Amino acid sequence: MANHTLEGNRLEAIPRQPVSHRALIGAVEGTLADFLAAQIAALDAVDPALGGFTRTARDLVMAGGKRIRPTFAYWGWRGVVGTTEPVEAVLPALAALELMHTFALVHDDVMDRSATRRGRPTAHRLFAAQHGDQFGDSAAVLVGDLCLVWADQLLARTAAPPAVLVEVRARYDRMRIEAIAGQYLDVLGETDPASWSVERALLVARHKTASYTVQWPLAFGLALACAGRTDLDEAYQVYGLAVGEAFQLRDDLLGVYGDPAVTGKPAGDDLRTGKPTTLLMMARRMATEAQLDELAVAGVARQAEIIAATGAPARVEEMIRERVREGVAAITDSPVRADARTALVELAAAASHRPA
Repeated sequence: MANHTLEGNRLEAIPRQPVSHRALIGAVEGTLADFLAAQIAALDAVDPALGGFTRTARDLVMAGGKRIRPTFAYWGWRGVVGTTEPVEAVLPALAALELMHTFALVHDDVMDRSATRRGRPTAHRLFAAQHGDQFGDSAAVLVGDLCLVWADQLLARTAAPPAVLVEVRARYDRMRIEAIAGQYLDVLGETDPASWSVERALLVARHKTASYTVQWPLAFGLALACAGRTDLDEAYQVYGLAVGEAFQLRDDLLGVYGDPAVTGKPAGDDLRTGKPTTLLMMARRMATEAQLDELAVAGVARQAEIIAATGAPARVEEMIRERVREGVAAITDSPVRADARTALVELAAAASHRPA
Protein backbone atom coordinates (compact mmCIF):
# COMPACT_ATOMS: atom_id res chain seq x y z
CA MET A 1 0.00 0.00 0.00
CA ALA A 2 1.35 3.39 -0.93
CA ASN A 3 2.46 5.61 1.93
CA HIS A 4 0.58 8.74 0.82
CA THR A 5 -2.24 11.02 1.90
CA LEU A 6 -5.84 11.01 0.67
CA GLU A 7 -7.05 14.54 0.12
CA GLY A 8 -9.94 15.47 2.38
CA ASN A 9 -9.85 12.19 4.31
CA ARG A 10 -6.38 11.31 5.52
CA LEU A 11 -4.61 14.03 7.45
CA GLU A 12 -1.21 12.39 7.47
CA ALA A 13 0.71 9.60 5.84
CA ILE A 14 -0.09 6.03 6.81
CA PRO A 15 2.26 5.65 9.74
CA ARG A 16 5.41 3.71 10.19
CA GLN A 17 6.32 2.73 13.72
CA PRO A 18 6.29 3.96 16.39
CA VAL A 19 2.63 4.94 15.97
CA SER A 20 0.78 7.45 18.09
CA HIS A 21 -2.86 6.93 18.89
CA ARG A 22 -3.78 9.85 16.64
CA ALA A 23 -1.74 8.44 13.75
CA LEU A 24 -3.32 5.01 14.15
CA ILE A 25 -6.84 6.46 14.04
CA GLY A 26 -5.87 8.54 11.00
CA ALA A 27 -4.58 5.45 9.23
CA VAL A 28 -7.71 3.43 10.01
CA GLU A 29 -9.96 6.26 8.86
CA GLY A 30 -7.89 6.76 5.72
CA THR A 31 -8.25 3.06 4.90
CA LEU A 32 -12.01 3.30 5.42
CA ALA A 33 -12.25 6.43 3.28
CA ASP A 34 -10.35 4.82 0.39
CA PHE A 35 -12.46 1.68 0.54
CA LEU A 36 -15.80 3.47 0.85
CA ALA A 37 -15.06 5.87 -2.00
CA ALA A 38 -14.72 2.91 -4.37
CA GLN A 39 -17.90 1.27 -3.06
CA ILE A 40 -19.90 4.47 -3.50
CA ALA A 41 -18.63 4.97 -7.05
CA ALA A 42 -19.60 1.42 -8.02
CA LEU A 43 -23.17 1.72 -6.71
CA ASP A 44 -23.60 5.29 -7.91
CA ALA A 45 -22.97 4.00 -11.42
CA VAL A 46 -25.92 1.59 -11.05
CA ASP A 47 -28.42 4.24 -9.89
CA PRO A 48 -28.00 7.68 -8.32
CA ALA A 49 -30.34 6.65 -5.48
CA LEU A 50 -27.89 3.93 -4.53
CA GLY A 51 -25.12 6.50 -4.47
CA GLY A 52 -27.10 8.56 -1.98
CA PHE A 53 -27.82 5.47 0.10
CA THR A 54 -24.16 4.48 0.27
CA ARG A 55 -23.06 8.04 1.05
CA THR A 56 -25.34 7.97 4.07
CA ALA A 57 -23.73 4.67 5.10
CA ARG A 58 -20.28 6.21 4.64
CA ASP A 59 -21.20 9.23 6.74
CA LEU A 60 -22.35 6.96 9.57
CA VAL A 61 -19.09 5.01 9.44
CA MET A 62 -16.95 8.14 9.37
CA ALA A 63 -18.93 10.15 11.97
CA GLY A 64 -16.33 10.12 14.69
CA GLY A 65 -16.41 7.58 17.46
CA LYS A 66 -13.59 6.34 19.66
CA ARG A 67 -12.33 3.68 17.16
CA ILE A 68 -11.73 1.56 20.23
CA ARG A 69 -12.05 -1.83 18.51
CA PRO A 70 -9.30 -1.30 15.94
CA THR A 71 -7.18 0.22 18.71
CA PHE A 72 -7.44 -2.90 20.87
CA ALA A 73 -6.85 -5.11 17.82
CA TYR A 74 -3.77 -3.06 16.93
CA TRP A 75 -2.24 -3.48 20.38
CA GLY A 76 -3.12 -7.17 20.40
CA TRP A 77 -1.09 -7.43 17.19
CA ARG A 78 1.68 -5.06 18.27
CA GLY A 79 2.11 -6.96 21.54
CA VAL A 80 3.64 -9.79 19.50
CA VAL A 81 5.27 -8.33 16.41
CA GLY A 82 7.34 -5.58 18.02
CA THR A 83 7.93 -1.95 17.17
CA THR A 84 9.44 -2.21 13.70
CA GLU A 85 6.75 -4.15 11.85
CA PRO A 86 4.87 -1.79 9.45
CA VAL A 87 1.14 -1.56 10.04
CA GLU A 88 -0.02 -1.27 6.41
CA ALA A 89 -0.59 -5.00 5.88
CA VAL A 90 -3.08 -5.25 8.75
CA LEU A 91 -4.91 -1.94 8.26
CA PRO A 92 -7.76 -3.54 6.25
CA ALA A 93 -8.42 -5.95 9.11
CA LEU A 94 -8.33 -3.18 11.72
CA ALA A 95 -10.64 -0.97 9.66
CA ALA A 96 -13.06 -3.85 9.03
CA LEU A 97 -13.88 -3.83 12.75
CA GLU A 98 -15.28 -0.32 12.40
CA LEU A 99 -17.59 -1.43 9.61
CA MET A 100 -18.80 -4.28 11.77
CA HIS A 101 -19.30 -1.83 14.64
CA THR A 102 -21.42 0.45 12.43
CA PHE A 103 -23.58 -2.55 11.50
CA ALA A 104 -24.17 -3.24 15.20
CA LEU A 105 -24.88 0.40 16.08
CA VAL A 106 -27.35 0.98 13.25
CA HIS A 107 -29.34 -2.16 14.05
CA ASP A 108 -29.18 -1.45 17.80
CA ASP A 109 -30.58 2.05 17.23
CA VAL A 110 -33.51 0.66 15.26
CA MET A 111 -34.28 -1.86 18.01
CA ASP A 112 -33.98 0.73 20.78
CA ARG A 113 -35.80 3.46 18.78
CA SER A 114 -32.87 5.79 19.54
CA ALA A 115 -33.13 9.28 18.10
CA THR A 116 -29.47 10.29 18.20
CA ARG A 117 -26.04 8.72 18.06
CA ARG A 118 -22.80 10.67 18.50
CA GLY A 119 -24.88 13.85 18.64
CA ARG A 120 -26.45 13.24 15.22
CA PRO A 121 -29.72 11.69 14.03
CA THR A 122 -29.61 7.90 13.89
CA ALA A 123 -29.79 6.11 10.55
CA HIS A 124 -33.49 5.24 10.75
CA ARG A 125 -34.31 8.85 11.65
CA LEU A 126 -32.29 10.16 8.71
CA PHE A 127 -34.15 7.92 6.27
CA ALA A 128 -37.53 8.48 7.96
CA ALA A 129 -37.16 12.19 7.23
CA GLN A 130 -37.21 11.29 3.52
CA HIS A 131 -40.11 8.84 3.23
CA GLY A 132 -41.57 8.03 6.67
CA ASP A 133 -40.89 5.68 9.56
CA GLN A 134 -41.38 2.37 7.76
CA PHE A 135 -38.94 3.40 5.06
CA GLY A 136 -36.55 4.70 7.71
CA ASP A 137 -36.44 1.37 9.54
CA SER A 138 -36.09 -0.65 6.35
CA ALA A 139 -33.33 1.52 4.91
CA ALA A 140 -31.42 1.53 8.21
CA VAL A 141 -31.51 -2.27 8.42
CA LEU A 142 -30.11 -2.37 4.88
CA VAL A 143 -27.35 0.08 5.83
CA GLY A 144 -26.38 -2.20 8.69
CA ASP A 145 -26.41 -5.23 6.41
CA LEU A 146 -24.30 -3.43 3.84
CA CYS A 147 -21.72 -2.46 6.47
CA LEU A 148 -21.42 -6.08 7.54
CA VAL A 149 -20.81 -7.17 3.94
CA TRP A 150 -18.30 -4.36 3.51
CA ALA A 151 -16.51 -5.52 6.65
CA ASP A 152 -16.08 -8.98 5.10
CA GLN A 153 -14.79 -7.47 1.86
CA LEU A 154 -12.28 -5.25 3.60
CA LEU A 155 -11.09 -8.02 5.90
CA ALA A 156 -10.39 -10.16 2.82
CA ARG A 157 -7.84 -7.54 1.66
CA THR A 158 -5.57 -8.24 4.64
CA ALA A 159 -2.08 -9.28 3.57
CA ALA A 160 -1.21 -12.33 5.67
CA PRO A 161 -0.35 -16.02 5.17
CA PRO A 162 -3.35 -18.36 4.63
CA ALA A 163 -2.97 -20.07 8.03
CA VAL A 164 -3.07 -16.70 9.77
CA LEU A 165 -6.12 -15.58 7.79
CA VAL A 166 -7.99 -18.76 8.71
CA GLU A 167 -7.47 -18.09 12.42
CA VAL A 168 -8.28 -14.39 12.02
CA ARG A 169 -11.52 -15.26 10.29
CA ALA A 170 -12.45 -17.80 12.96
CA ARG A 171 -12.04 -15.18 15.69
CA TYR A 172 -13.88 -12.58 13.66
CA ASP A 173 -16.81 -14.96 13.20
CA ARG A 174 -16.84 -15.80 16.90
CA MET A 175 -16.92 -12.08 17.68
CA ARG A 176 -19.93 -11.54 15.40
CA ILE A 177 -21.87 -14.49 16.78
CA GLU A 178 -21.33 -13.41 20.39
CA ALA A 179 -22.35 -9.82 19.61
CA ILE A 180 -25.60 -11.00 17.99
CA ALA A 181 -26.27 -13.43 20.85
CA GLY A 182 -25.75 -10.64 23.38
CA GLN A 183 -28.01 -8.31 21.42
CA TYR A 184 -30.78 -10.93 21.41
CA LEU A 185 -30.50 -11.35 25.18
CA ASP A 186 -30.60 -7.56 25.53
CA VAL A 187 -33.82 -7.37 23.52
CA LEU A 188 -35.25 -10.33 25.42
CA GLY A 189 -34.55 -8.65 28.74
CA GLU A 190 -36.64 -5.63 27.77
CA THR A 191 -39.70 -7.86 27.34
CA ASP A 192 -39.70 -8.97 30.99
CA PRO A 193 -37.25 -6.89 33.04
CA ALA A 194 -38.87 -7.95 36.32
CA SER A 195 -37.54 -11.49 35.86
CA TRP A 196 -33.99 -10.34 35.01
CA SER A 197 -31.07 -10.31 37.47
CA VAL A 198 -27.67 -8.72 38.02
CA GLU A 199 -26.05 -11.96 36.88
CA ARG A 200 -28.01 -12.09 33.65
CA ALA A 201 -27.39 -8.40 32.98
CA LEU A 202 -23.66 -9.11 33.30
CA LEU A 203 -24.03 -12.03 30.89
CA VAL A 204 -25.54 -9.63 28.36
CA ALA A 205 -22.70 -7.15 28.97
CA ARG A 206 -20.16 -9.92 28.45
CA HIS A 207 -21.56 -10.98 25.09
CA LYS A 208 -23.09 -7.83 23.67
CA THR A 209 -20.24 -5.47 24.55
CA ALA A 210 -17.16 -7.01 26.17
CA SER A 211 -16.64 -9.73 23.59
CA TYR A 212 -16.72 -7.51 20.51
CA THR A 213 -15.31 -4.34 22.07
CA VAL A 214 -12.19 -5.67 23.80
CA GLN A 215 -11.94 -9.46 24.16
CA TRP A 216 -12.19 -10.59 20.55
CA PRO A 217 -10.53 -7.52 18.97
CA LEU A 218 -7.48 -8.33 21.12
CA ALA A 219 -7.63 -12.00 20.12
CA PHE A 220 -8.17 -10.92 16.50
CA GLY A 221 -5.02 -8.80 16.68
CA LEU A 222 -3.10 -11.69 18.21
CA ALA A 223 -4.18 -13.95 15.36
CA LEU A 224 -3.03 -11.31 12.85
CA ALA A 225 0.41 -11.40 14.46
CA CYS A 226 0.90 -15.14 14.63
CA ALA A 227 -1.43 -18.11 14.64
CA GLY A 228 -1.03 -20.33 17.70
CA ARG A 229 0.43 -17.92 20.31
CA THR A 230 -1.32 -19.57 23.26
CA ASP A 231 0.99 -17.93 25.80
CA LEU A 232 -0.76 -14.59 25.25
CA ASP A 233 -4.22 -15.91 24.46
CA GLU A 234 -5.25 -16.48 28.08
CA ALA A 235 -3.99 -13.10 29.27
CA TYR A 236 -5.80 -11.34 26.42
CA GLN A 237 -9.01 -13.24 27.19
CA VAL A 238 -8.94 -12.36 30.91
CA TYR A 239 -8.04 -8.73 30.21
CA GLY A 240 -10.59 -8.46 27.40
CA LEU A 241 -13.53 -9.76 29.38
CA ALA A 242 -12.71 -7.74 32.47
CA VAL A 243 -12.06 -4.44 30.68
CA GLY A 244 -14.93 -5.03 28.27
CA GLU A 245 -17.36 -5.51 31.15
CA ALA A 246 -15.99 -2.36 32.79
CA PHE A 247 -16.63 -0.52 29.51
CA GLN A 248 -20.29 -1.62 29.50
CA LEU A 249 -20.77 -0.85 33.18
CA ARG A 250 -19.55 2.68 32.49
CA ASP A 251 -22.06 2.84 29.61
CA ASP A 252 -24.81 1.85 32.06
CA LEU A 253 -23.92 4.78 34.30
CA LEU A 254 -23.58 7.21 31.39
CA GLY A 255 -26.95 6.08 30.05
CA VAL A 256 -28.60 7.43 33.20
CA TYR A 257 -26.27 10.14 34.50
CA GLY A 258 -24.22 11.17 31.46
CA ASP A 259 -24.31 14.63 29.91
CA PRO A 260 -26.14 14.40 26.54
CA ALA A 261 -23.95 17.20 25.17
CA VAL A 262 -20.95 14.91 25.73
CA THR A 263 -22.41 11.43 25.18
CA GLY A 264 -24.34 12.41 22.04
CA LYS A 265 -27.39 10.48 23.31
CA PRO A 266 -30.38 11.56 25.43
CA ALA A 267 -30.01 10.88 29.15
CA GLY A 268 -32.28 8.22 30.55
CA ASP A 269 -32.84 6.23 27.35
CA ASP A 270 -32.20 2.94 29.16
CA LEU A 271 -34.73 3.83 31.84
CA ARG A 272 -37.24 5.02 29.25
CA THR A 273 -37.11 1.69 27.41
CA GLY A 274 -36.95 -0.41 30.56
CA LYS A 275 -33.62 -1.96 29.63
CA PRO A 276 -32.54 -4.25 32.52
CA THR A 277 -28.96 -3.02 32.83
CA THR A 278 -26.63 -4.09 35.60
CA LEU A 279 -27.14 -0.66 37.19
CA LEU A 280 -30.93 -1.04 37.28
CA MET A 281 -30.77 -4.66 38.45
CA MET A 282 -28.34 -3.68 41.21
CA ALA A 283 -30.65 -0.85 42.26
CA ARG A 284 -33.56 -3.27 42.52
CA ARG A 285 -31.45 -5.66 44.56
CA MET A 286 -30.40 -2.89 46.98
CA ALA A 287 -33.71 -0.97 47.11
CA THR A 288 -36.16 -0.90 49.99
CA GLU A 289 -39.74 -2.03 49.37
CA ALA A 290 -40.84 1.59 49.17
CA GLN A 291 -38.14 2.40 46.62
CA LEU A 292 -39.08 -0.65 44.52
CA ASP A 293 -42.71 0.43 44.47
CA GLU A 294 -41.79 3.96 43.40
CA LEU A 295 -39.33 2.76 40.74
CA ALA A 296 -42.18 0.89 39.07
CA VAL A 297 -44.25 4.03 38.51
CA ALA A 298 -41.82 6.97 38.55
CA GLY A 299 -40.75 9.03 35.57
CA VAL A 300 -37.22 8.88 34.21
CA ALA A 301 -35.81 11.77 36.26
CA ARG A 302 -37.24 10.42 39.49
CA GLN A 303 -36.05 6.88 38.68
CA ALA A 304 -32.51 8.24 38.37
CA GLU A 305 -32.83 9.83 41.82
CA ILE A 306 -34.14 6.63 43.38
CA ILE A 307 -31.37 4.54 41.81
CA ALA A 308 -28.78 6.94 43.24
CA ALA A 309 -30.41 6.71 46.66
CA THR A 310 -30.13 2.90 46.70
CA GLY A 311 -26.34 3.13 46.45
CA ALA A 312 -26.29 1.15 43.19
CA PRO A 313 -24.16 3.66 41.24
CA ALA A 314 -21.42 3.46 43.88
CA ARG A 315 -21.54 -0.34 43.74
CA VAL A 316 -21.27 -0.29 39.96
CA GLU A 317 -18.29 2.06 40.24
CA GLU A 318 -16.63 -0.49 42.51
CA MET A 319 -17.43 -3.26 40.03
CA ILE A 320 -15.69 -1.19 37.35
CA ARG A 321 -12.60 -0.75 39.54
CA GLU A 322 -12.52 -4.48 40.35
CA ARG A 323 -12.58 -5.39 36.66
CA VAL A 324 -9.94 -2.87 35.70
CA ARG A 325 -7.67 -4.25 38.43
CA GLU A 326 -8.27 -7.80 37.17
CA GLY A 327 -7.54 -6.85 33.58
CA VAL A 328 -4.41 -4.88 34.41
CA ALA A 329 -3.10 -7.74 36.57
CA ALA A 330 -3.61 -10.23 33.73
CA ILE A 331 -1.72 -8.11 31.22
CA THR A 332 1.02 -7.15 33.71
CA ASP A 333 1.85 -10.80 34.33
CA SER A 334 1.77 -11.75 30.63
CA PRO A 335 4.62 -12.07 28.09
CA VAL A 336 3.27 -9.16 26.02
CA ARG A 337 5.82 -6.64 24.76
CA ALA A 338 6.48 -3.71 27.09
CA ASP A 339 5.07 -0.98 24.81
CA ALA A 340 1.83 -2.92 24.30
CA ARG A 341 1.55 -3.61 28.04
CA THR A 342 1.81 0.11 28.77
CA ALA A 343 -0.76 0.95 26.09
CA LEU A 344 -3.21 -1.69 27.31
CA VAL A 345 -2.96 -0.50 30.91
CA GLU A 346 -3.71 3.04 29.71
CA LEU A 347 -6.57 1.81 27.53
CA ALA A 348 -8.12 -0.03 30.47
CA ALA A 349 -8.35 3.24 32.35
CA ALA A 350 -9.54 5.21 29.33
CA ALA A 351 -12.26 2.70 28.42
CA SER A 352 -13.67 2.49 31.93
CA HIS A 353 -13.38 6.10 33.10
CA ARG A 354 -14.69 8.21 30.24
CA PRO A 355 -17.35 10.94 29.84
CA ALA A 356 -18.92 9.40 26.71
